[in-house]
Amino acid sequence: MMSAESTTKRTASVAILTVLFTTGWGANHFASMIPVLKADEGLSSTILDAAFGIYALGLLPGLLGGGTLSDRVGRRPVVLTGAGLAGVGNLTMVFWHDAPGVMIGRLVVGLGAGLTISAGTAWAADLRGRSGAAMAGVLLTAGFAMGPVITGLLAEFVPHRLAAPFAVSGIVSLVVAGAAALLTPGGVPQHHHPPTDIDEPSERSMGAALSWSVPMALWVFSSVTVAVVVMAARVGAGHDGAWIPGVAAALSLGTGVVIQFVVRRRHIGPVAGVVGAALAGVGFLMVGLAGAQPGMAIFVVTAVVLGLAYGLCLRDGLMDVEALTPPAHRGAVTGIFYVACYLGFGLPVLLSTITPTIGLVAPMIVLAAAALAASASRAVRLHRRR
Repeated sequence: MMSAESTTKRTASVAILTVLFTTGWGANHFASMIPVLKADEGLSSTILDAAFGIYALGLLPGLLGGGTLSDRVGRRPVVLTGAGLAGVGNLTMVFWHDAPGVMIGRLVVGLGAGLTISAGTAWAADLRGRSGAAMAGVLLTAGFAMGPVITGLLAEFVPHRLAAPFAVSGIVSLVVAGAAALLTPGGVPQHHHPPTDIDEPSERSMGAALSWSVPMALWVFSSVTVAVVVMAARVGAGHDGAWIPGVAAALSLGTGVVIQFVVRRRHIGPVAGVVGAALAGVGFLMVGLAGAQPGMAIFVVTAVVLGLAYGLCLRDGLMDVEALTPPAHRGAVTGIFYVACYLGFGLPVLLSTITPTIGLVAPMIVLAAAALAASASRAVRLHRRR
């Protein structure tokens, strides 16, 4: 029979993970609103691209500031404030979806998402240790993946397609945040666990945690964006519709969710990160060598390989943060880890800048070599531990 404390922890964990799911949904569903805003509101591609940029402008300080602030004042107020802000940002765009409204709404969503992701992931790890950190990554990924799907269906089949998707996402975020306020305790509980291959009391420090986790973080969203943006834009044989990036996102993010469940169920340790970084290298090589117009088969295989890399690197990076960070600094390190992850979203811009001059093959080979080097370095460090 579970104790009252165990029941409280389990209930709080479910509430926090649900908040992370709805935050991922609210942050990423905007992708499916781009064609709607372009067609119905007449917003230009420049404005909509800027909306993505201004989201990052709010996200990055939210990630860093939210994690650090939660170490000082507790996870609960930061997570609930962030979730509320993300909901308010989407609700703003229900009634105000011209260019200024979209800009302000996305800025607020980004700030709220950054606060929630960093502090919420740290909170899940506080409550449930490695299990909590792993499930935080899974539920956040599921939210990222399902958000565009849910919003796409709402925009297609529900009246008021400019307002309804923003309203549903915003209301759900606020309701879930309110429920979490009722179901979660205050304070910052500490989680104690036995040491593992990369967890020695003498090495629990911010520097140790970052030295293990950041080399994994670099291949998280870089893998996804290469699949969704770079590879999807090159698919040939007449497959050039707007649905191609959606398929790439579903394959990569969906694979990332599934592999995190598999690794968790089979109790695979930090060697999963070795495999993840190696798969990122393989995926980058496939993109570089696929030619100017790769066929659908290589497109699908590449998206799955890069999705596996995404899921494995995200999970093991979060495991490193949970295992090696002193509890008093877990929020700050989680925020830094996610900032390193989000650097991957800048990769398509970099590639589009340099590709006209040097082509795509050389940059992808360099990326592949860097990912394989990260894999080899992690393998060597793990071997030395043993």
